[in-house]
Parts: sequence; structure tokens; C-alpha cells
Amino acid sequence: MAVPAVAAVAAMATAMAHGALAASFAVSGTNFQVASGKLTSKGLSSFVQTDRSVDGKGHPVSLLGIGEARLSDICQAASVRTPLGEVTFRLRAGGDAGEVSASRLVIDGEDLVGDATFGTAQIGRDASTLDAVSGVGGDAGAFGLQAGDITVAGVRSHAWSATGGNFRLPGLRLDVGLDGKKCF
Repeated sequence: MAVPAVAAVAAMATAMAHGALAASFAVSGTNFQVASGKLTSKGLSSFVQTDRSVDGKGHPVSLLGIGEARLSDICQAASVRTPLGEVTFRLRAGGDAGEVSASRLVIDGEDLVGDATFGTAQIGRDASTLDAVSGVGGDAGAFGLQAGDITVAGVRSHAWSATGGNFRLPGLRLDVGLDGKKCF
């Protein structure tokens, strides 16, 4: 049952990475967990926006653009209702297999928890003028923030979407099951 869905996600990710498919899309209506032991980047831009589900429901998010992300490890998990019951989709990578990386990573998140260090922070900057991460900017007059070098340890987040130009996922492990195991 999950094989066609996984194949479709992989095909869409490949198309986005090669620029054949726009990264703007209606979110599924199911948020997911994202966790990492450590995230670093050479730039961060963020502003508030609303993601929309196909049913038209709005989800307020902080769009977080990360220029060149490096993660010690990554875990993403979502629970989905199916005729078999609640199924958990979980993706893990990195750790002993090596560092996970993503260029132009954009996460539409509803929260973020961790111990953070930001360099050259600019809080309250007009979202339309953000330039720390190429292509990540909001509407004129909207609240925005950006920073230079960032480090976040103990990353825990709930997100509605994540897109990136190029992902490197050493030691990729994907599992779908009824066990309910998530990232945190």
C-alpha cells in the first residue's frame, strides 16, 4: 500500500530538485515531526505565512529558509489514518552513516525547539528585503528575521512541508508501520 506513495514522493522530490516542479503546493492536512541532534547553516531567513490544505483550511507557519543545511542526523515522522488503522511513516538518515545535507532547505513549521546560536541577527526586518537565503522572502511590510551562521542543537519541530534543492541522505532508512513509533 505504501510503495506507490513512497514512489510518488520520491518522483516529486526528484522533479523539484531538478527544477521541473515548483516547490509551492497544497499541504496534505497532516503535519509531521522533524528532529535532529544538530543543525548548522551559513544563513537563515524567516517570516510568517499561511499554508493551505486542499480543503482550503489555513495553517499558520513560520517559513524558515536555511541556505546550506548540515544535520548530524534527521528523523521525520507522520501519522496517517488508513483502513488498517493509524500508520506511521518514518524517515531517518545520518548518524553513523555521515552528515545529512540540504541546499536551499525551506521548512514551513509551526514550532521549533532547541538550543540556538545565531550570528548577525536582524529581527523585525521587512520580509520582502530578506537576503540571507537566496529566493526566501515574504510580502512587503511583513515581519521577518534573518541571521548569518546558525547552530541549533536538539532540534524538535512540527512542520507542514519541507522542500530543498538537493538533499544528501546517507544511511537512509524508511519504514511504515502500525507501531506508532515517531521521532519524539
